[in-house]
Amino acid sequence: MCGIIGVFNKEEAAVLVKQGLAVMQDRGRDGCGIIAERLQTVKHPAELITQDHKNCLGHLLHSIVGFVPQPLKGAGWLSANCEIYNWQELNRKYGWTTENDASTLLHLIDKKGVEQAIKELDGVFAFAYWADSKLYLARDLLGVKPVWYAHTDGFAFASEKKVLEAIGYLHVEELNPRSILCYDLSANSLSFVQRNFLTLEDEDKRTLAKVKEKVTEFLVAAVKKRIPEAKFGLLFSGGLDSSLLALICKKLKADFTCYTAAVEGDVEAEDVVYARKAAEALGLKLEIVSVPLGDVEMYLKRVVPLIEDSNVVKVGVALPFFVACEKARKDGVRVLFTGLGSEELFGGYRRHKFAKNINLECLSGLLKMYERDLYRDDVITMNNNIELREPFLDQALAACALRISGKYKIRDGVEKWVLRAVAEEMGLPPLFAWRKKKAAQYGSRFDKALEKLSRKKKHPSKSAYLRTFYPQHNVKLAALVSGGKDSLYAAYTMQRQNYEICCLVTLKSVNPHSYMFHTPNVHLVEMQAKAMGVPLVERETKGEKEAELLDLKEVLLQAKQQYGVQGVVTGALASQYQRERIEKICDALGLKIFAPLWHINQETYLRELVAHDFKVIITAVAADGLDKTFLGGVLDQEMIEKLLKVNRKTGINVAFEGGEAESLVIDCPPFREALSIKEAEIVEDGKHAARMQITRVVLEKKRNYDN
Repeated sequence: MCGIIGVFNKEEAAVLVKQGLAVMQDRGRDGCGIIAERLQTVKHPAELITQDHKNCLGHLLHSIVGFVPQPLKGAGWLSANCEIYNWQELNRKYGWTTENDASTLLHLIDKKGVEQAIKELDGVFAFAYWADSKLYLARDLLGVKPVWYAHTDGFAFASEKKVLEAIGYLHVEELNPRSILCYDLSANSLSFVQRNFLTLEDEDKRTLAKVKEKVTEFLVAAVKKRIPEAKFGLLFSGGLDSSLLALICKKLKADFTCYTAAVEGDVEAEDVVYARKAAEALGLKLEIVSVPLGDVEMYLKRVVPLIEDSNVVKVGVALPFFVACEKARKDGVRVLFTGLGSEELFGGYRRHKFAKNINLECLSGLLKMYERDLYRDDVITMNNNIELREPFLDQALAACALRISGKYKIRDGVEKWVLRAVAEEMGLPPLFAWRKKKAAQYGSRFDKALEKLSRKKKHPSKSAYLRTFYPQHNVKLAALVSGGKDSLYAAYTMQRQNYEICCLVTLKSVNPHSYMFHTPNVHLVEMQAKAMGVPLVERETKGEKEAELLDLKEVLLQAKQQYGVQGVVTGALASQYQRERIEKICDALGLKIFAPLWHINQETYLRELVAHDFKVIITAVAADGLDKTFLGGVLDQEMIEKLLKVNRKTGINVAFEGGEAESLVIDCPPFREALSIKEAEIVEDGKHAARMQITRVVLEKKRNYDN
């Protein structure tokens, strides 16, 4: 694994890239490089000489296959985090003599373009390819390799979310593995090419014996292609998945060590017991790390901010993984195997048991792995300067597994039955082949440790205890809300980053031409607050220029005193007038200010609203090219295209930052109930000016809302 980063269309881009490389330096300590005005390759980010350029591409090298510093130059520039297992085969096919997989990738993209090139790759990757005025970002289909981006004040991307936050970006998105992103530097616009995912083909009609033969063939191939030349490690629990991988590695005569981590106790943790037995039975080298209960909190202080999540399950799994990686790093290990993915391929979870279509459930789980498991595991290993390899997430093996009949995946109530049968036939003792699944956080006793520590610290829950280790994302916020899309989407953005929205704050301006505050249908914010289940702090203002700021100061002070808020989130997109005044007020009150949508690209923003299930209607128009026919219209992809068409003719701001239109959010993920408009009247003020006066609204329970 390596680290990739880039900043484009922003002053001091090279300075920001250098800072970002320093933040994620553990992703690659064999060298680093940037291309801005010129190419520089050095050992450490601190050695880079700052270049004055608004476009910059950077790379951190974790060398496994050849020592080839990046970025690489071909027809374009490449910065890649990749493990391409068929790179030598591609060299033979095209007559190339490249030094490693990244060099082959560059040749392939230069020859065929990004979209066609990645169709020929067998491996995992995340890369940026910059040619002329176009920048492309792409990932492997399952999302093993991460990449995040921000389209605000230019464009930026990095391997880790925290890197972009560290260099000043709040509105950060993870690239969906099934999308290729193209950033046009000249137009400052994004476009996406959608890729096909794995599909459910007809089930394999062959005999069980043939099915097991195919599973064995693909699994051994998946392991073999991932074995490095140097010694490596294997995360080991003595369960089915890790024991089967160890058995295959042993048969392939690989040089590896197994690593197990658990919390100390009067009785050994279950994973330690089974790991010892499996290592003895298979003749494996095993390292066990026992963590005293008193040391768990020390690890929490490192792990929770590292994975950027205080979720109890994620942290519970992350802890033994991190401890094992730490030991492996001390042993000089640079590659680590894990059994992640087998549950989704072969039906290992409880939800698979109750699924009408087991393979459909498996496919659904594979789609979500990149955001549920893979990023957590990636940042843990890279923090320890280790490359993670997951044989069960091999695409050929996955395609094979998705064709296996569900009756072979769960049989007589036993999950992953066919994989267990394969393991036993390969020589894995039944004690391990048929061991009942024990989640890592339980088998290692780290979950029990979290429970004990949370009680000791007098926290009401493990979740509440874990939040204390992520303070920078635990600020209590008041959301300055007008009822429109910008303010509520900004609040939602902060919620997704683990900030707590304690209350909504709104000002009702008597003046419809207020410089600061949205006025149409602002009375509906009260219902939006009820829909979210949070209190509302509101105040009336005369809407007089500058004087209305005193009213804002007073209502924010009330929110601070009443609900203990520590910061304010605003939906400002581009209005410097609003932003500066809100910042000044918040600074005077000792409140932090967050504007996560600041300078977000307008078109990208609208499409994100739709992608994140925001139901927004247009309630007022006041610009050439718009008329009353737009009122009540839902902001969907069709509406976005209509607005873009008007933009091309008249130059309107498609996100309405110039007051071209007003919007109302009637449903979004934070709402427990949706707003249903029962009565409204259209009032025309001119050919291109009209408004929707909403007189009666009710809240309706959302059927799919999960309490």
